[in-house]
Amino acid sequence: NHKCKFAFHFFSDRLVDCHQLTRDTMPETSPHTAEQIANLAGRFFAIAETVGDKPLFFRKIDGNWQGQSWAEVNHNVRKLASVLVAAGVNPGDRVIISAENRPEWAICDLAIMAIGAIVVPAYTTNTEDDHHFIMDHSGAVVAITSGGALATRMMLAAQRAPNLRLMIFIDPAPPVLPNSTIKTMQWDAAVTPAEPLDGISSYIDRQKSDDTCCLIYTSGTGGRPKGVMLTHRSIQANIDAAITLLNEADAASNQRFLSLLPLSHSYEHTAGLHLPLQTKSEVWYCESAEQIAANLLEVSPTLMTAVPRLYDVLHERITRGVRSKGGISARLFYETIRLGQKRLSGRHLLPHEFVLNLILEKLVRQKVRARLGGRLKYFISGGAPLNADIGSFFMALGVNLLQGYGQTEASPLISANRPHLIKIDTVGPPVDGVELRISEDGEILVRGDMLMKGYWRDPATTAGVIKNGWLYTGDLGSIDDDGYITITGRKKDLIVNSGGENIAPGRVEALLAIEPEIAQVMVDGDHRPWLAAIIVPSDEVRAKASSDSALKALITEAIDRANGRLSQIERVRRFVIADEAFSNENSQLTPTLKVRRHIVRAAYADQLDDLYKRR
Repeated sequence: NHKCKFAFHFFSDRLVDCHQLTRDTMPETSPHTAEQIANLAGRFFAIAETVGDKPLFFRKIDGNWQGQSWAEVNHNVRKLASVLVAAGVNPGDRVIISAENRPEWAICDLAIMAIGAIVVPAYTTNTEDDHHFIMDHSGAVVAITSGGALATRMMLAAQRAPNLRLMIFIDPAPPVLPNSTIKTMQWDAAVTPAEPLDGISSYIDRQKSDDTCCLIYTSGTGGRPKGVMLTHRSIQANIDAAITLLNEADAASNQRFLSLLPLSHSYEHTAGLHLPLQTKSEVWYCESAEQIAANLLEVSPTLMTAVPRLYDVLHERITRGVRSKGGISARLFYETIRLGQKRLSGRHLLPHEFVLNLILEKLVRQKVRARLGGRLKYFISGGAPLNADIGSFFMALGVNLLQGYGQTEASPLISANRPHLIKIDTVGPPVDGVELRISEDGEILVRGDMLMKGYWRDPATTAGVIKNGWLYTGDLGSIDDDGYITITGRKKDLIVNSGGENIAPGRVEALLAIEPEIAQVMVDGDHRPWLAAIIVPSDEVRAKASSDSALKALITEAIDRANGRLSQIERVRRFVIADEAFSNENSQLTPTLKVRRHIVRAAYADQLDDLYKRR
């Protein structure tokens, strides 16, 4: 099930200087900016020289976890850099990577940056046309991919890209296309026979901190993606801020990351690759979202970054297992949640509750932590707003969860909860080096070294979102007395009903999606008198329902429960049951699992119109 859930509150209508506010209300921290000389590949090489054969990257192959040391990765990065230079890749040239998370992805990223070229990550879920657009728009000269259907799509797209002249295939048996003028190379040929690039430091020394090193195309919830130009300085500012944050959690070095999000996402590229590199940590690449539970047990990570969908899925699996088991086990589990949430709310436990809570710590919470590998210090949530009910569920079970907020245009980290004060219904205060304001109409504005250089080949759009040094995020928010930010909605997603009242759809969807009968939901009602919803039922309720009418009755009950927690204008009056789940395959989800509202709305336009015509 793909549950996309959002936690929202109402926003401030006045201008707030959050940098000043946090300075007055939070513990003192020293002013911080990214170093004047920042180079991501240079940082990697410097650390590699000091750690030698320390383990770095791990991937499961033929059922066994296999690792590469820092020394091996260092050697292969230099070899691939040599191949790229020999192929005529110059500083500033764009090189696309589209492959599953694996050590080779990271090696490519570092090798491209090392010679001053620009990494262009592309999602493996992209269609042939998506790949062609990115190849053509970026003017990429080289593409690196893995194999199978992905390699075929990439090769077909490359045939139409005028600048692309070389493709490197990580996996064997690449596609063969007739009449192709594009040269091809196998990974083994790229890293085995080649000699490491001599004078790598001279390539790095010629680069500037404000040079674009990564060109990340946004996932495109509203149309064609835009190429976000990130620099060494902008990404380094994020890493420095994250290290400051992890220092507070006593987790700033020698950690074990489990990498699940695609490395083509700015969140994972920064927090799941370059942050572990600069903290001398290990990175274990998760097999797939379906294998997450097994991989958590096998890897025993200490840190993991993920989007809210992971926590939605884990929540659903846990609660479904508890419901099916029933009896005393279920009662103890729900009592654990109740007592944990009571403590989280700041209320004191009664004497008998205090004793019971100690018992449940051993009977329930320790078992839950063991199922997550037993060593997990923090889950870190980002990429989309986390449902506060899901967050408090895990916190009540003793699983620490830090929710943060960011945008690709900010490399991407803007704010995050602090380990010493977790407010799970917020995205925390701005991280070190970030200034944040709330505009008069409630929009979040940010500035700092972490900002992008601009949109590739699109100065007009750049000027529309960066004004006087401030990034206009398009997100609506408010700030509490501790400087913690609550995201209240997306400016362009706001529903304005026929009565002129503004409704944030995310809040409504969050409360609907927490119901076990509902796997996914999108609400609609712009310029309408009331809200309607498109519902994807959960597998559990589909199995339970004996007929279509029974399924509708169960969904209606779930909506009625959610409506009881919503204001009158937020309540859903009628709904459509979706023909299929929102997914990447039908283009109704972005690669980062955000709903493409315009596509879902178009797919069900006639059915939605029929709902409003009924009396």
